[in-house]
Amino acid sequence: QVQLIESGGGLVQAGGSLRLSCAASEHTFNNYLMGWFRQAPGKEREFVAIITLGVPNTYYSDSVKGRFTISRDSAKNTVYLQMNSLKPEDTGVYYCVAHLYAGVVHTTAEEYNNWGQGTQVTVSS
Repeated sequence: QVQLIESGGGLVQAGGSLRLSCAASEHTFNNYLMGWFRQAPGKEREFVAIITLGVPNTYYSDSVKGRFTISRDSAKNTVYLQMNSLKPEDTGVYYCVAHLYAGVVHTTAEEYNNWGQGTQVTVSS
């Protein structure tokens, strides 16, 4: 069973920064594609960013590219999402996701069976 434990959400003013963390088991971290989705009130879950294994490649949605950075720490089996220049439209629940990695990059919510519990990010204007 894949367990993903998120932390780091909170309330921040527009233009501020937050860093989200997603801790996983060593097995998950070493075999699964990991990333982040978010869901704003009344909207569907939206792809944010993912990171592959090995020499990692990163993928971002156009809405966060240049502001958010996803990274991996193998010593801590943790994936991070550094969020800078936050905007009110970044508000939502952020979910960590994982998918067994077989060389394919997945960017739609329907493709993921492993989700964390979610962490709230609120950006005030």
